[in-house]
Amino acid sequence: MKFVTSPAAPLRAIAACAMLIGLLGLSGCASFSGINSDKQLAKASDFSTDRSFANPNGQPGQWPESNWVQQFGDAQLTALVEEALASSPTLQQAQARIAAAGALAESRGAPLLPTVNAEASFTRNQFSSTTIYPEPYGGNWFNEKKAFLNIGYELDLWNKNHAALAQAISNEKAAQASAQETRLALTSSIVSAYSELAAQYAQHDILQRTVTQRESLQKITVDRVKNGLDTQIERNQSQGSSADARAQLEQSEGQILLTRQQIGALVGKGPDRGLQLTAPTMSNLSTPALPGDLPLNLIGRRPDIVAARWQVEAATQGVDVAKARFYPDINLSAMIGFDTLLNNNPFTAASKSIAFGPAITLPIFEGGALRAGLKGEYANYDLAVATYNKTLNDAYSEVARQITMIRSTDRQLPIRREALAAAERAFNLARERYRIGMSSQLTLLNAETALLAQRQVIVSLEASRRDQQILLFKALGGGFDAQQAGLALSDAPAQPSARQ
Repeated sequence: MKFVTSPAAPLRAIAACAMLIGLLGLSGCASFSGINSDKQLAKASDFSTDRSFANPNGQPGQWPESNWVQQFGDAQLTALVEEALASSPTLQQAQARIAAAGALAESRGAPLLPTVNAEASFTRNQFSSTTIYPEPYGGNWFNEKKAFLNIGYELDLWNKNHAALAQAISNEKAAQASAQETRLALTSSIVSAYSELAAQYAQHDILQRTVTQRESLQKITVDRVKNGLDTQIERNQSQGSSADARAQLEQSEGQILLTRQQIGALVGKGPDRGLQLTAPTMSNLSTPALPGDLPLNLIGRRPDIVAARWQVEAATQGVDVAKARFYPDINLSAMIGFDTLLNNNPFTAASKSIAFGPAITLPIFEGGALRAGLKGEYANYDLAVATYNKTLNDAYSEVARQITMIRSTDRQLPIRREALAAAERAFNLARERYRIGMSSQLTLLNAETALLAQRQVIVSLEASRRDQQILLFKALGGGFDAQQAGLALSDAPAQPSARQ
């Protein structure tokens, strides 16, 4: 910093410094040549999806709405999801991460503006009489009074600060998209657990019917023993099968209790919240048709893809920040104020003090730290690109898997219902034949076992079908839209600056 008295002198000095800075910047005392990346963002056209995403009837479907949970027709479930989204600690964590990212973005924008600060001080000094202070200063006490206004500004000629701000904003956008993914994951988890509870209640109903059937069989066996048609062996077998059915019923009730407690914990209100639930009444939905613009528009419909893309944007800006560090830092500073030892009033023309000028920092030899930092940023960029590409590939695979499973289950259900009807007819016939003494108890129990198995298969298939539908809603983004959420990105691939 240099003190000047002529108005023209500082202007000439600044001009000369600026010329020197430009020459030094162009020469690049520290070089990042040879450090780059050839990684590219995948595009929708890079993936083969036509056959997997084709609709059987040729008519495209619709993207899920944000209220897709309501399609299951269970008001209790809808209320649970709304309650969870309002109070879940998981979502509160996501919101805290967004707030932290937003605060960081604000701090990254600060260097783009001038800094102004004021300082004032009062110091009571006694100067030594045996050093550099002549009389009347040496050996005497003086009051030093200072008041200064300092102004500083960094010339962001290489866009380091702009890139740092853009990186922070991209990270904030990524945090917002991740929060939407957390919201979708929480909703899907609650609906899946609720679907499991519905299946457990259906299995409980089957076991309850089995208990009733076994008790009826036990009465028939008692009558047959009295009439000499059966022995105590068959009677004991009947009692054993009845006890086994009751034990399975008790086990089912324990599973229902655990699932209800799990749902209460997912909602964020503790396990007892789940104990307030009544039996679910979820509807089974018809086979959906996939959106016709699925391969391309899925990129903006899934929050995990959008978050991954914003991470690529952040990594791109991180590379630009690291490159800018190879160039000079130029700071302009100015100071004006008052400083006096001689009188009680420091605010006089004689006490005025002014200073201004540029400060230049140029990396010349830094032991390879800058190149290592740039290599690290390029590694972050490569990782972000690979993560995005994997997320996109996984998303397409997930959609294809769920729609394939849904269509397969839909083909299985009519066949299984046909098998169930046959098993019910066989059981009714075996029970009647056993009652009149034309069939053994073993034949009846075998028929009942087959019927029980078919009923349980139907319940499991219907539960799987609901779960597949839930996962398809999730795979399609659950109603998320990057455009509406203010998180849309340009279709142009993000790449670091080619500046050398």
